[in-house]
Amino acid sequence: MALTPALYLIPVNISDEPLSNVLPEGNINIVREIKHFIVENVRTARRFLKKCDRRIDIDTLTFHELNAHTDLTEVSSWLDPLRSGEPVGVMSEAGCPAVADPGSLAVAIAHRDGLRVIPLVGPSSIIMALMGSGFNGQSFAFHGYLPVDDAARARALRELESRSQRDGSTHIFIETPYRNNRMMQTLTSALKGDTMVCVACDVTDSGRESIITMSVADWRRAVYDYTKRPAIFLIHRAK
Repeated sequence: MALTPALYLIPVNISDEPLSNVLPEGNINIVREIKHFIVENVRTARRFLKKCDRRIDIDTLTFHELNAHTDLTEVSSWLDPLRSGEPVGVMSEAGCPAVADPGSLAVAIAHRDGLRVIPLVGPSSIIMALMGSGFNGQSFAFHGYLPVDDAARARALRELESRSQRDGSTHIFIETPYRNNRMMQTLTSALKGDTMVCVACDVTDSGRESIITMSVADWRRAVYDYTKRPAIFLIHRAK
């Protein structure tokens, strides 16, 4: 059966687990039928497609890179195959495309032009961290990266703590992996002792996954090393 022409948002694995552990077989069947891809990184995309099915002929596929170096005026033309009735796929380097990812621009253009968009099921470290935190999952916000400067980062954290106390919301953010321990130092020094912090690390990696929720006071006494490990940080303070 021919694949419905649409912009397919294709989640990519976020660990080295077998794809069968994190992606439904239906995704793989869809990927096999797509010839045109908008990706964050071509090399990563090629490697992912070969994991999906080694029989996929990579050299017959079209790839366009959408990242910080892209001329954004070109993106609309990358949807021309879809305008002609062929499916197009969007992939991030890891996780769900268009979530904390430049692929959202392609999705916005598709909607603007009345083209169908189909998101596929797959791992999102942000949502999985929220699921595993024990924090408020009805009111939450993702903030991406906080300031690098120590003083500015501390101010940002205290503001998120205040917002959480006002409305009970959960606040989620990330850090460059080699700065994770520095982030933890700022968290434990800037926030109040009874504020709750969750660190979700190596999500979906069955051998290394760690999701720990404790008070700031407990984190101050804890022994940890999150250096160079992909992590999601969440804070919550009761109203």
